[in-house]
Amino acid sequence: MKIEWDDEPLFEKLDKMSVDEMYDLAENIRNYIVEVVSSGDGHLAPNLGTVELTLALYSVFPPDKNIIIWDTGHQAYTHKILTGRAKTLPSIRKFGGISGYPSIKESKYDYFGVGHAATSIAAGLGIEVAERINGNKNQVIAIIGDGAMTSGIALEALNQIKTVSSKIKIILNDNGMSISPSVGQISQIILNKMRTTKAYRKFDAKVYEIFKETILKSFNDKVKGALKKLLLPDNFFEDFGLKYMGPINGHDIKTMKKTFESLKAVEGPAVVHILTQKGKGIKYAEDNPRKFHSVSMINPSNGLSIDIKKGWYSYSEVFGRVLSKMADEDDRIIGITAAMEDGTGLTFFRSNHQDRFFDLGITEELCTTFAAGISLRGLKPVVAIYSTFLQRAFDQIIHDVALQDLDVIFAIDRAGLVGQDGPTHHGVFDISYMNLIPNMKILAPSSLEELSSILKAIVGRVHGPVALRYPRATEIASIDDIIYAKPLEDPFRWERIKEGSDGTILAVGSMVKVGVEIVEKAALHGVNLGLYNCRSVKPLDMYALEEIRSTPRVWTLEEGSVMGGFGTSVMLKAPFLRSKIEVIGIDDNFVGHGTRTELIDLCGLSAEKLAARILAEFQIKVQEG
Repeated sequence: MKIEWDDEPLFEKLDKMSVDEMYDLAENIRNYIVEVVSSGDGHLAPNLGTVELTLALYSVFPPDKNIIIWDTGHQAYTHKILTGRAKTLPSIRKFGGISGYPSIKESKYDYFGVGHAATSIAAGLGIEVAERINGNKNQVIAIIGDGAMTSGIALEALNQIKTVSSKIKIILNDNGMSISPSVGQISQIILNKMRTTKAYRKFDAKVYEIFKETILKSFNDKVKGALKKLLLPDNFFEDFGLKYMGPINGHDIKTMKKTFESLKAVEGPAVVHILTQKGKGIKYAEDNPRKFHSVSMINPSNGLSIDIKKGWYSYSEVFGRVLSKMADEDDRIIGITAAMEDGTGLTFFRSNHQDRFFDLGITEELCTTFAAGISLRGLKPVVAIYSTFLQRAFDQIIHDVALQDLDVIFAIDRAGLVGQDGPTHHGVFDISYMNLIPNMKILAPSSLEELSSILKAIVGRVHGPVALRYPRATEIASIDDIIYAKPLEDPFRWERIKEGSDGTILAVGSMVKVGVEIVEKAALHGVNLGLYNCRSVKPLDMYALEEIRSTPRVWTLEEGSVMGGFGTSVMLKAPFLRSKIEVIGIDDNFVGHGTRTELIDLCGLSAEKLAARILAEFQIKVQEG
């Protein structure tokens, strides 16, 4: 059955559908998701795993009568389709299109905006308390993955369910993974026991039938308690005061519907443990869910990329390869990440140095303090986390690392605008939040080779914490030349690329190449601009700033927030330049989603727009584009 997708809320039809009709709809939705994602960009495997779950849940708990909160959101495409965004799904993650995550600005059925993991239970508790105070009785349901359940904020929320007298219902979507396989005792031991133990559930039902007509309720409870200890030694969720239901097959619509109907009758808080398969229904995604977690431009029939760039390397890959090579020669180097082994390039490190690699799950705060402890004993920890996720560890960076002036390297991946993931994932604040921390040093390479040279210059050679930020970008390069690049003699000195009599551009990281283009365009119009590669954001190179004391104009360029960023520091630290400086970066707002190129242009940071802006000060009008 081929469906003509429209923007009517499909969930309104679910309660009238038979189970077989729902399976037909599930197949159509799954094929539609593959069609949309393969031709553009998006999260594939996690969304394929939650099709039947979403259909069954919304047939029993329609989202217009219940407050349903998705965690992280990269598994909510079926939710979008069912809540009136089926026709517009092909625009997902595209400039001007719908978001790849739930957004309160996009739909009344997106009850909480998400992008970072583990927020659903905490947000749900807050919404539920507010509903109660406002006199409403809407049921709150939080959907969370097993990987996110191991995060600190999720555990903190579980710990307070009884405190706030909550009746929240939690759907645990358990596929054994976050992006990489889930790690830690909660997933590997506790949830695994629940995944494999069915005996208790059968005994539970039989014991209830035997004793339900008797007055021996207390004895019944004691017998059940003994059986639970015998067959399911510690039920993690029941210890928190939640009724536990499951585990059940997350692709069996009939069983899920029955379970959700039973869930309606539960008066207090409860959790339904659902086992799903990431990548369900598409063999290549089932076989390699890590690879197909998020994809761009693939052949939908076999999953092969149709946009292969030979000889191109990402900053993440170069970081991982170089750090692994350095660890070959230095057994004190330790690699740490927060459920981002693949994304940060540390797969190379783990494959060669497994005993010195630590993926601690979705626990950015833990990773930071863990690294602090390692540093105190003379080793060299390198913490690789996306810029937007490292924000979560702000307190630990200050209190546990910087205050003690410990030798911890923060490899800040995805710094700057990241593209289709949008405002929840843009790494535009790391310069600002690292800049204000005493003892912190901030470096930004302008190329893959410079990333290698800086990394070699700082690991084990620079005292105190260092933040090394680099973009989500690829460049054509010789990987051997990069891996064997020599360390910089002094990574905190700026590189003068060109001297100019009419003004000077101070560019950081990704903006250096843009600066080169601007200088070249300016020369065509008879304007002589200077350019510095300001690889050290903190400390500033005061010698270089003295060199340009007499320059007529200064422009600072950064792919980060202008509030508290590099340009602001230059104005503060070099007051003799203050009247000449124009600080250029990302304005004080949240940037939407689109390709990285589109967003850089939107923010006025493309070479064309910057050249036009700068040359306008010389009364030269330049045609953009």
